[in-house]
Amino acid sequence: MIAVPWQPRYTLTSPIARSLMEIEASRAVVEHIALPPAVQSELRRRARLRSTHYSTRIEGNRLTLAEAQQVVEGRLRHLGARERDAGEVRNYWNALLRVEEWAAQRTRLTEALIQRLHGLVERGHRARPSPYRSGQNMIRDSESGAIVYLPPEAKDVPALMADLVDWVEQAEADLLPAPIIAGLAHYQFVTIHPYFDGNGRTARLLATFLLHRGSYGLNGVFSLEERHALDLAAYYRSLAVHPHHNYYEGRAEVDLTPWLDYFLETLATVFAVAKEEALRRTSEGPRTEPEAFRKLDPRARVVLDHFSRSELITSGDVASILGLSDRTSRELLQGWVQDGWLEIADPSRRRRSYRLTAVYRRFIGGLSAEPE
Repeated sequence: MIAVPWQPRYTLTSPIARSLMEIEASRAVVEHIALPPAVQSELRRRARLRSTHYSTRIEGNRLTLAEAQQVVEGRLRHLGARERDAGEVRNYWNALLRVEEWAAQRTRLTEALIQRLHGLVERGHRARPSPYRSGQNMIRDSESGAIVYLPPEAKDVPALMADLVDWVEQAEADLLPAPIIAGLAHYQFVTIHPYFDGNGRTARLLATFLLHRGSYGLNGVFSLEERHALDLAAYYRSLAVHPHHNYYEGRAEVDLTPWLDYFLETLATVFAVAKEEALRRTSEGPRTEPEAFRKLDPRARVVLDHFSRSELITSGDVASILGLSDRTSRELLQGWVQDGWLEIADPSRRRRSYRLTAVYRRFIGGLSAEPE
């Protein structure tokens, strides 16, 4: 049994300090740009889609970006042999929405939350939290079959996960920068490998959660997963910080400076790209987002994207977009009507549809200020 609490070893080198400064500079620019709500929503939707596609692609998903978008929007069904790929995309999309929601609510990181997150990733929005693995797993080279990494034994996983959660809580209390916390938590999660499958996807979502909750969500307009996927060799090489494949033969105490250098440099690059895109989108002139828009929860903001393409929405549309049951979708729509940003367009029970209220319509490109 592992007796010593996890204390990651790393050095704040000049490259790491430079990356942190670049991250802060980009963050300051993006968070102070007043983009039109429709533009902000579209950038957020595109970033979520890229995150979903590339994170699942890292694990071997065969869908293209365009196909992933069709799956998320409920326009691509009956994929036959690729239905598992479609399910992975739907699950990741829904898990990402939940991560953003938890972060917005400042939900505390616990083992229960991590287990719930893995359940969303592996089995969908109705899944129960996933218990940790009960046996040994290993990572093999896809071509030679040789063991690349042998994670800790199952009996040690609960203590290691508890240590990880405790370390994150203490690091946040000590005001360690959220990018450092997210990077180290990402590393330790995949190192523990607490599940037989879904570890990489869950680790990347965990990092996203910690960034968002630590005020480095960048309004949801970045995709760290995309950058990992575009140079997958560098991603895996940076995670392999010790030459021995066995966790117990040095990986538990290894110096994590090289991994942290990679993670922060990657995050700085992603933030810089998001900054340039936000600056480019300001060419139409700044518009102040109304207070009502800032109060919309993550699910409502996802649904808001729908109105840049359509005048009306139904409970079936909401169910497809958010991956929810029809009943839950109807309950959300009723709540949003009470909140004042949606109104009933067709009250018939069989064809009930909803539209934006006038105060919101004028901020969405392609819609008139008043419904016809």
